[in-house]
Amino acid sequence: MHKLLILIEPSIDWQTFEDLWPDFLHLAESMPGLRREATSRIDTTLFGSYPVTFIHELYFDSLDDASQALSSPEGRSAGKLLQEMTQGRVNLFFADHKEDAVENLLKYKKSTQLDD
Repeated sequence: MHKLLILIEPSIDWQTFEDLWPDFLHLAESMPGLRREATSRIDTTLFGSYPVTFIHELYFDSLDDASQALSSPEGRSAGKLLQEMTQGRVNLFFADHKEDAVENLLKYKKSTQLDD
């Protein structure tokens, strides 16, 4: 699975961003191949100085699917609106995404405890 990470810097006009956010979501959620999405508002920075206050993630089956989605009319419109909403204070990344279920993590923890 691959995801597009959208990292928003804190120094944007938040009123404009909030006003246009539903329009952006409508466009982004219309992109072909989108499997799911997640939004995070950063409330505390524990370490580092990278200025991010908002993260939105769009998940796709593959990097090719993600690239095609961004090239679609909906993807291009969403990208244009995102630039407008953030005045260009945005960073975009593709990431190879892996995750595991808690049940599997607990199985691993139990098996390592038995080995001790």
